[in-house]
Amino acid sequence: MKIIGIADTTFARYDMGSSIIDELNSAGTGFRTVRYTVPGIKDLPVACLILFNSGCDIVIACGMPGKKPVDKTSSQVASTGLMEVQLKCARHVIEVFVHEDEAKDDRELAWLCDRRAREHALNAYNLLFFPGRLRENAGKGLRQGYEDAGDVYGEGGKGSNTMGH
Repeated sequence: MKIIGIADTTFARYDMGSSIIDELNSAGTGFRTVRYTVPGIKDLPVACLILFNSGCDIVIACGMPGKKPVDKTSSQVASTGLMEVQLKCARHVIEVFVHEDEAKDDRELAWLCDRRAREHALNAYNLLFFPGRLRENAGKGLRQGYEDAGDVYGEGGKGSNTMGH
């Protein structure tokens, strides 16, 4: 049985971890989830390392950087730390960051958090169980959250993320 770790924060204004667990449970079986919640995004790298050390096969790291310049810096520091954990452990950390200023209001922010979390949950699931699905969608301009960009030829998935189950 595979183990999917979910690291999230109390700083976030939306519970992306619950969206991920819900989406994973609808995607299939053969795994269990372990969740580890920390105060802020700069705590996520060690949370992911702890999850890997406890047996996780992949980790999804959720964070919500704020609107201030210091939050942007913290986001970059956290992202770099997550990359270092991936290299150290030779395992994927799927970064699910939603910046507060990506949405025009709280309603759109909640929608974006939920959608991005769910789409990345499917990415993690596919990495573990169906990596061919990712390969089939290479170069299609798929995005997590807002509308897909599509490929440079105007084909291949614009507006229809086909990563689902």
